[in-house]
Amino acid sequence: MANSFSVPAKASPILGIATLLFAVAIFIVDTFTPFDMAIAVLYVVVVLMAANLFDRTGLLLVAFACMALTITSYFLSHSLHVDTALVRFLVSLTAIIITSILVLANQTATKTLREKAELLDLTHDSVLVRHMSDDIITYWNRGAEELYGWPSEEAIGKPSHELLRTVFPEPIETINAEIVRSGRWEGDLVHRKRDGSQVTVSSRWSLLRNERGQPMSVLETNTDITERMQAEEAMNQVQAQLAHVTRVATLGELTASIAHEVNQPLAAVVTNGEASLRWINRDVPDMEEARSAIARMISEAKRASEVIAKTRAMSRKTKPEKVGVDIKDLVDEIALLIQRELINHRVLLRLDIPQSVPAVAGDRIQLQQVIMNLLMNGVQAMTTVTGRERELVVGAHNHEADQVLVSVRDTGVGFTPDDETRLFQAFYTTKNEGMGMGLSISRTIIEAHGGRIWASRNPDAGVTFQFMLPAMPSSEVAAPAAKAG
Repeated sequence: MANSFSVPAKASPILGIATLLFAVAIFIVDTFTPFDMAIAVLYVVVVLMAANLFDRTGLLLVAFACMALTITSYFLSHSLHVDTALVRFLVSLTAIIITSILVLANQTATKTLREKAELLDLTHDSVLVRHMSDDIITYWNRGAEELYGWPSEEAIGKPSHELLRTVFPEPIETINAEIVRSGRWEGDLVHRKRDGSQVTVSSRWSLLRNERGQPMSVLETNTDITERMQAEEAMNQVQAQLAHVTRVATLGELTASIAHEVNQPLAAVVTNGEASLRWINRDVPDMEEARSAIARMISEAKRASEVIAKTRAMSRKTKPEKVGVDIKDLVDEIALLIQRELINHRVLLRLDIPQSVPAVAGDRIQLQQVIMNLLMNGVQAMTTVTGRERELVVGAHNHEADQVLVSVRDTGVGFTPDDETRLFQAFYTTKNEGMGMGLSISRTIIEAHGGRIWASRNPDAGVTFQFMLPAMPSSEVAAPAAKAG
């Protein structure tokens, strides 16, 4: 049995013979010697020895036999009178009866405990029990043997965290404080098996207290989630690659707009450069005007560099990194890239984002992609609109204590009730030239950030897309990500 509660399957023949001889010896001494003492009380030892030999029925038979021997011995050596011999006789019988009751109760409890231990051996999960004070393992089920490789004989008696080289998601002091406070803890742990390989488990701890309410032991149940974690990691990689492809494709659609945003400052650089030369080549060089022209050249060059840097950042394949992201800064950066699209489609972009809106916790590039998808959807939805203003409003405000709600509202053509149920499905699109991946990827990104996204039709015209993200606590807001150069 893979636990510390098991008892021997077969009783030792030597123990059986010793029990019989001991009972006979007690009978002889009690019957044929003049000792003035309750010799028959020693039959309780026979009952205790029999507890390791017989089941409930056998134990009852032994108890009755011991009482019968006590009664027989008394009447063989004494007459029935109220004297000290009778008191010793009654004390012996009482001791045998009480011991038998206690042993039967203990045997029942042991049987129940063994059955529960056997049930724990049937589970595929790893189950172990360890002392709260010193982490020593006291129980190790078959599931633990199969998962980690150590048989119970080698695991029991050793500190669990040392044996498994446990990697915790937070300091062990914090975890212990939580389990003492609430009586339970759950989280993912990394353990090392006997063969040296690592395994990731979903671990659930429950605290057992003694009768005084003091922490005594911890029941730890571990489920192997290594394959699931690997599958999730593979899925995340696929989703990241798909998001990158979609991001690059969106930038491809904005090529003309981005080229214009780069050419415009470059043309200004050339114009100011030529002006500088004219100011310098005068008979009396006008250095003040030349300096002003050169300063404008530098400013326009930085503007072009900024557009290129943002485009490179959007197109680069990077590992997601959660930082504090300012929504207004995010929208301003995307507005710079799609400015030509807004002008070409005669769309007015308006921001309604108070300074009090906290930063959100997220990956800057991924959230840029969501904003860009929603803004481009809004612009394209208003392409055929006439007779009303084409307006795109981006808003953000606090929602409850720890959430930020972002909305993108357009005055476009809207969608049908049937479209509403399918908007975020992969490859579904209402546009002839669309891939149908933008909104699907946006939902994946938002949900991966612990938020949710949805769309609704406006009462007058158009659509409002909204998403909610956890706010980053002010104490944890990181410095803005460095701009690519």
